[in-house]
Amino acid sequence: MKYIVVLGDGMADYKLPQLGNKTPLQAARKPYTDMLAKVSEVGLCKTVPDGFKPGSDVANLSVLGYDPHECYTGRSPLEAVSIGIDLKETDVTLRCNLVTVSDEANYEDKKMIDYSAGEISTEEAAELIAYLKKYFDSEKFTLYPGVSYRHCLVAANGHTGHELTPPHDITGRPVKGHLPRGPQGKLYREMTERSYELLKDHPVNRARIAAGKNPANSIWLWGEGTKPALENFRNKFGVKGGVISAVDLVKGIGILAGMKVIEVNGATGNYDTNFSGKARAALDALKGGLDLVYIHMEAPDECGHQGDTEHKIYSIEQIDEKVVRPICEELKGAGEPFRMLICPDHPTPIAVRTHVSDPVPYLLYDSEKNCAVGVASYDEDSAKASGVYVERGTQLMQKLLRTAEAKI
Repeated sequence: MKYIVVLGDGMADYKLPQLGNKTPLQAARKPYTDMLAKVSEVGLCKTVPDGFKPGSDVANLSVLGYDPHECYTGRSPLEAVSIGIDLKETDVTLRCNLVTVSDEANYEDKKMIDYSAGEISTEEAAELIAYLKKYFDSEKFTLYPGVSYRHCLVAANGHTGHELTPPHDITGRPVKGHLPRGPQGKLYREMTERSYELLKDHPVNRARIAAGKNPANSIWLWGEGTKPALENFRNKFGVKGGVISAVDLVKGIGILAGMKVIEVNGATGNYDTNFSGKARAALDALKGGLDLVYIHMEAPDECGHQGDTEHKIYSIEQIDEKVVRPICEELKGAGEPFRMLICPDHPTPIAVRTHVSDPVPYLLYDSEKNCAVGVASYDEDSAKASGVYVERGTQLMQKLLRTAEAKI
C-alpha cells in the first residue's frame, strides 16, 4: 500500500460575489478530484488547534500527524533547519522577510505594500542579505539567506515573548501598531528602520524600480521560535515518508521528522510552480521505496494573500490535472493499491488575504474500497454536507494510515 498527501496550501476559501457566490474550489474545474469525491470519505477537519494562530507551520504539522501542543516552538526554527542552520538550544530564530513598504519619512507612518517584495528572486535577495550582514551581524545576531523573500535572523542567547505581526496580515495597511514589541522589541524596531535606509537606494532595488517591480526596501521580523524536536516519522507511523515542497517551512518539518526531502526542478512557491514535476517526483519516490509522499503546493495560499482569484482557481485546476490525476492513473495502471488524502492546511480567503482557523475540507480516497459519503464534489459545502467532522488535524494522518487512533 502506498500513501499520498496532496496538500494545497490555503486552498479553502469563502464564497465570493465575483464567482457567483462560489468559492474558488467550487468555481475551479477539477473533474478528477470531483470524480474521486463520489467514492471517497469527504468531510471537515479542524487543523488549527484552539489557542494557536492559523499558520502554515501549525497546520502542516497537524496534517503530518504531529500535535502542535507537543512539538511546536515557532515557525522560523523550522525554516532555519531547512536552510542548514545549526541551532543551539539557546538560540532564538526569527523569520526575516524582505518586504516593500511605502516611502513616508517616519517608518511608523509607512504602509505594508508587499510582504514578498514582488516575489523577489533568490539571487537578488542573496545580494541584499549579504549587504545587510555587514551592518547587522555581530556576536548577538546573524542573518542567513533563504529562498526568495524568506530569510532568517538568529539571536544568540535570545529572548522569546515578543509581539510580532506576520507581514501578510497587514498588506495595504499602516505598519504602526505592528512593529516589534517585547524584551528586544526596541532593538528589532531599530534594525527594521535601519534596513529601510540601507536598502532603499541599493542597486538591486534601483534596477527593480526601473523594471517596474516592487523594491525590497525593508526587512520585517516575525515568527520567532526556538530549536524544535520532532519524533522520527517512520518510528511514529511505521512507514518511510518523503516531502516535496518549494518552501523552507515544510522542508524543515521533513528534515526534523527524518523524512526524505525531494527536490524538484522548477518548483516555486507560486502558481508558476512545476506541478507535473512534483507529481513525477512523487511517483518516482514511491517506486523507489518510499511508502508515503507529502506533496505540498504553496500556490493557492500565495494567491489568497495577493487577492488573486484568477490564479487561485488556476492553481486548484493545475493540482487536479497535473498532480491528482497522473498519480492516481499511474498507480492504478501499475496495479499498486494506494490511499490519497487531499486537503488544505488552512483556508486563505481572498476576501481577507490571510489565514483563518476555519475547518478545512478533506478527501480521503482508497483505491481498494468505496468510502462514499453521498457527495458529488470536493469543496467546502460538500464537506460540510457530508456530516463527517474530524476534531483534530493529527487524525487525518492516522486515518490515512488506518492506525488504531483514527476512530472518530
